[in-house]
Amino acid sequence: MNILMICLGNICRSPMAEGIMQHLLKGANIEHLHKVDSCGFETFHLGEAPHAMAQKTAKQHGIDISRQRQRLFCIEDFDTFDKIFVMDSGNYNRVKSFSTNDKQMEKVDYLYNLVSPGNNTIIPDPWGGTSADFEHAFTMIEKACKCLLKSLN
Repeated sequence: MNILMICLGNICRSPMAEGIMQHLLKGANIEHLHKVDSCGFETFHLGEAPHAMAQKTAKQHGIDISRQRQRLFCIEDFDTFDKIFVMDSGNYNRVKSFSTNDKQMEKVDYLYNLVSPGNNTIIPDPWGGTSADFEHAFTMIEKACKCLLKSLN
C-alpha cells in the first residue's frame, strides 16, 4: 500500500507521521510492502528538512526524520497513493480542490479517524508552539499510525 501524509507546510505533522509510520512498518518487518511519503501545500519551506522541533521530538522517540525534504502535493499523488491522510479540515479542503472525481476523494481521510472513526478530529499544528505542543501532535499521530499498522497486518 502507498500511503501519503499531508499537513499545511510539510515541516511538522506530516513529516512526523511519515517517520512514525515508516518506523512502525520497519518494526513489524513489513516496510518493504508499503511506501510512505509526506507533503504539504505551502512553498515557504520548499526542499527544506522538517522543523527542528519536529526532528527533536521524533528523535526522542528513536525516529530520525532529518533526511526528509518538504514537497508540495500534486494531482499525480491521487494516482501514486492508495490512502491519503490529512491532519485537519484545511488540508482536507485543499486536497479536495485538487480532485477531479469522487474516486480520488475516496482515498482521502483525516488521519485521526483511524482512532476515532468519522469524527474528523484534527491533529493540532504545533508550528510556533512549545515542545509540549510537538509532543502532543506526535502522540496523536503515533496513536493513529498504530491503528493503521493494525489494519495492514
